[in-house]
Amino acid sequence: MVRAAPAERQKKIPVVVHAPDPILREGAISQLRRHPEVDLVDEATPHDDGVALLLAESLDQALLSRLRRLVRSEGLRSVLVISLIREAELLDVIESGVGAIVWRHEATSSRLLRAVTAAFHGDGDLPSDLLGRLMNQVGMLRPGAVANPAAQTSHLTPREINVLRLVSEGMDTNEIAEKLSYSERTIKNIMQGLTTRLNLRNRAHAVAYALREGYIS
Repeated sequence: MVRAAPAERQKKIPVVVHAPDPILREGAISQLRRHPEVDLVDEATPHDDGVALLLAESLDQALLSRLRRLVRSEGLRSVLVISLIREAELLDVIESGVGAIVWRHEATSSRLLRAVTAAFHGDGDLPSDLLGRLMNQVGMLRPGAVANPAAQTSHLTPREINVLRLVSEGMDTNEIAEKLSYSERTIKNIMQGLTTRLNLRNRAHAVAYALREGYIS
């Protein structure tokens, strides 16, 4: 029996690139094409198990609506490559379901791959400077405003708090598993259970919730 090579068995990450400027879009596609683990998908091709990478100069209502549609209606994970996010807009971006954010001036081939991979695996990836801005924005909200009003009010467990604290420090699943001496599957299960129970969009949204409710600081 002929066995498939490891590279053939590894699932590629479907990625569809959205941009208002065709030249900008082709530039991102060209960078991602360098990576064999990425499967570039045309916008017109139906897909519900991949990553949507959106490029923009700044946020507007149309872009926010598109992000929500891609995540909530089409079931895609999303990466936002953007030049400017105002502090007041940051929580809206996170609550729309964005899994990773990349500054356009940092959007190298390797940086885009890291963000796409993180979003695809549910790890999330935010620039370090956005965390402080997120804390400022969350701090201005009333208690409970980050979570969906219909979410359950159950408290976070010590294990969930430990995981979220490390997520807020920028660690990925593997690093958190090593730090806490858990398996990667356990960390993923903890995060999935937490986000499902509290009706949160993703890890960044969960961190925002934990910050606002005082579980982490």
